[in-house]
Amino acid sequence: MRNTLIIARILTWFNMIFWTGLLGLMLLSALALQLYPALAGVFLLCSIPLNNYAALQLHKAIRYPNVKLSHHTPTGIRFVGLVALFFGIYTVINAYVFLTDPKTPLQIIKQGMPEMKKLPDAQLIGVLHLLGVGSLVVGLAVIVNVVLNTRLLRWYYRIRSDKS
Repeated sequence: MRNTLIIARILTWFNMIFWTGLLGLMLLSALALQLYPALAGVFLLCSIPLNNYAALQLHKAIRYPNVKLSHHTPTGIRFVGLVALFFGIYTVINAYVFLTDPKTPLQIIKQGMPEMKKLPDAQLIGVLHLLGVGSLVVGLAVIVNVVLNTRLLRWYYRIRSDKS
């Protein structure tokens, strides 16, 4: 379980830093452009950093046995983790589309942003491939992190019940 804890800690910090920064930029962009419906998406995506915060509390309770786990932490790992898992799967599916069929998103981008019609298709497809690889890495990091932290929570309660 020590290796699982190390991997989970690394993924938790990566996800915490990446998603908090991205959500901060999304929030500022939505407020600056007055896209108030986009705030709902930002609010839902906050499940990922919230799950990571709960995971950090769990990691601290595992490393230091005298630290008690809050009664909110299992909910943050289980329920909020389920929402984060949904967004991780959604990100991986989007990455799959970008990597396997970049022509469809390319058409959508060109319809939505007329200034993109001036750029060559090969350049935009290269950007979509890069975006797909990045999305795949980030989505897999979220999925693996949620699964590992759920397993660590189960292990934590099993160890606690054995000591009682």
